Amino acid sequence: MAAKRKRSVEVKPGAPAPDRRARRNGVAVGLFGVQAPNGPEPRPKHALSDPDTRVYVGDCRNLLARLPECRRGEVDLVYADPPFNWNRAYDRWDDSMPGDEYLAFTRDWLDLCIDALKPSGSLWVNIPDTWAAEIVVHLKRRGLSMINWCVWHYRFGQNTSGRFINSKVHVLYFARNAAGRTWNEEPILEPSDRATTYFDPRTHNKKEGVSGMRVPMDVWYGRYWGRIQGNNEERRAGHDNQIPEVYLERVIRCSSNEGDLILDPFLGSGTTCTVARELRRRSIGLEYSPKMARSAFERIQKGPVRIRFDKPTRTASAIFSPRGIGAKTKGRIARLYRAEGA
Repeated sequence: MAAKRKRSVEVKPGAPAPDRRARRNGVAVGLFGVQAPNGPEPRPKHALSDPDTRVYVGDCRNLLARLPECRRGEVDLVYADPPFNWNRAYDRWDDSMPGDEYLAFTRDWLDLCIDALKPSGSLWVNIPDTWAAEIVVHLKRRGLSMINWCVWHYRFGQNTSGRFINSKVHVLYFARNAAGRTWNEEPILEPSDRATTYFDPRTHNKKEGVSGMRVPMDVWYGRYWGRIQGNNEERRAGHDNQIPEVYLERVIRCSSNEGDLILDPFLGSGTTCTVARELRRRSIGLEYSPKMARSAFERIQKGPVRIRFDKPTRTASAIFSPRGIGAKTKGRIARLYRAEGA
């Protein structure tokens, strides 16, 4: 996480006022974003090998500007789940910035992540309604291509009476080059509603793709996709807003390959590096809190609860019960599968 805001710099009478951006949060900032600070290459606080997995502690903007892989643009995939500025009680993190300051902070870390990407790289951002529009506009201004504006839907929202209950977070999927990005369809395929619910013979005899399967829709929900609450097997004590393993599995499998480098500037509970390691990807996680970084690393060492490299999650997301089908339709489907096996 980023450092807390520092006190304003004193300006002597008659002296020119310093650029406000140049002193924001104690990070060196110029007219065009964060500038690389002077200093040596940072050392990871925690690390594992095979595949290379590193956890750094500190302000993500200072770290991003000094990591060699980021400065050379060698990152294949960035996944970011930043603090939402909702006044949550994060360890050492001030989550109640003025709105303009939070947006300036957001633009700073986004720009550093964009610069870290390979030409074939992708950037995913997990963000609520409050800031989604501003982030989309900034990413488009930076020249990235929007691939999808997905939604992670969950059923465990906080109760409210004066407005509709929040039950989603936006999953923004951007790439440096839409046509040249890394994209893997097969490992994220799921059973199609047409196959599991409506028994449409056409989906069992596709001319393109895999019969009975589909690329997931842009609203993500289903078994294991809920918020990590209560006695959930994945829950990591002391961490707020923990992301499900299946969510990161989908992002990592579709947007990277074995051996690729994954970057998470807000490591939190460690889900990104935990899943990346299981899927045989290299990963770098940045976390402001030493306490949270230590807890995340313990989780990374243990490995994921649900995800396995050789068993992609294929859970159906149909919301209706299967329809009854007659003998004629059953026969047609059986003949199609016999033909495929011939």
